[in-house]
Amino acid sequence: MNQRIYDTRAQAVVDFQPLRPGKVGLYICGPTVQSAPHIGHLRSALVYDQMRSWFEATGHSVTLIRNVTDIDDKILDNARIAQGNGSDEEWWALAYRVERVFSATYDAIGVLAPSYEPRATANIREMVELIELLIQRGHAYVAADGSASVYFDTGSWPEYGALTRQQRDQMEDAADSEPVGKRDPRDFALWKAHREGEPITAAWPSPWGLGRPGWHIECSAMATRYLGEEFDIHGGGLDLRFPHHENELAQSQAAGHPFARHWIHNGLVNTGGQKMSKSLGNSLYAQDLLAQARPIVLRYFLGSAHYRSVLEFSETSLAEAEAAFSRIEGFLDRAHERAIPAMISYDIAERLQQMPAAFVAAMYDDFAIPQALAVLHGAVREGNTLLDTGADEFETARVYAEVSLMLDVLGLNPGAPQWAATGRDTGAAETALGTLVDDLLTQRTQARADKDFATSDAIRDRLLTAGIALEDTPNGPRWSLT
Repeated sequence: MNQRIYDTRAQAVVDFQPLRPGKVGLYICGPTVQSAPHIGHLRSALVYDQMRSWFEATGHSVTLIRNVTDIDDKILDNARIAQGNGSDEEWWALAYRVERVFSATYDAIGVLAPSYEPRATANIREMVELIELLIQRGHAYVAADGSASVYFDTGSWPEYGALTRQQRDQMEDAADSEPVGKRDPRDFALWKAHREGEPITAAWPSPWGLGRPGWHIECSAMATRYLGEEFDIHGGGLDLRFPHHENELAQSQAAGHPFARHWIHNGLVNTGGQKMSKSLGNSLYAQDLLAQARPIVLRYFLGSAHYRSVLEFSETSLAEAEAAFSRIEGFLDRAHERAIPAMISYDIAERLQQMPAAFVAAMYDDFAIPQALAVLHGAVREGNTLLDTGADEFETARVYAEVSLMLDVLGLNPGAPQWAATGRDTGAAETALGTLVDDLLTQRTQARADKDFATSDAIRDRLLTAGIALEDTPNGPRWSLT
């Protein structure tokens, strides 16, 4: 079965064949570390974590590069504003502090660390060399105002607009720098001259004078340094298609590099039916989300929609995700209580055969996670039915293995090491609740033994009114929050 992916440039679902058999090179535009991460950052990181997991599950070795933009206008502006309010934090300290918050947040929802995470400030030499090459090839020029700024000449590259299928004369002016010294307002900055008032620590020497790189040149330089001049997939949020990815493609190919063979973009997040944005004041910050839900449940929610679709967040989203994921955990707990063996093979080909065919087909079909989750929940229902009926242990073990393998692919197996410290016990309140419920269950069990069914039913109804459902199993009663 061939892997199918939606290629943004082709605007079609295409067969994916890696450049080197058995190896996948994946470059992801990481965060600009100007301020705390929000739900959009988490969703994007998770999308490519799921893809990486599936590629590895199908026997590929994945090199995933996710950059950190740690020098940028917004970082300098935020540091300057903070210093105006009495902070003594330098821009580079702010960037590093925020970078650590991003890393901790990714870790919290089980996103694996990339193969490498290059910082823009550590790759200035490569950017300067790439700009020099573009000047030599006639696709970039030094600003006419005598400053050290360098711009990409969009008019020199006939393919400009190929990614988003725009005509150059219909494009907006580049807003990443002042138009002073440009030949055309649509030309974008490759190198920004050091300006009065900016810290000297935010400037590097170059053949054109002191300055710092433009945003777009950073990713072109880092992607080719770590993955080569041609690699398999470039990914990022849908909002990066233009101008960022369009400019990356143009400058890279103008330099003579084939660059990414495929482009993948994940959808954005809506809150209350509106696109999330700072201007609307409806940003959902990662710290707040993690305070509202278990990390594994947050991962379940963030990964539940198709990666290309808009993810809708509402007040009930996390509660619904908790209920859905608790059903999965309930089956796993029941299987553990019955000592059902997983019987999972360590051979990749055999593991793929052990997964339900519909799950495998969904993942091969452009990572169709909603369909894959439907298969997962179907297996959970089947497993519970087998446990309820006392079916053959081999059949139950087969389903348990299927569920475990699917959860492994999705990064949602609660038994995996990354979730060991983030179980369902949320603290003293839940411990106290469990003690009270267990006491009532003991009373109910005794009432049933005494054939006092009125008392037994009254306890069950009392718990149900409080939002606690009971399930009588061969191993005793089980309770869960409704």
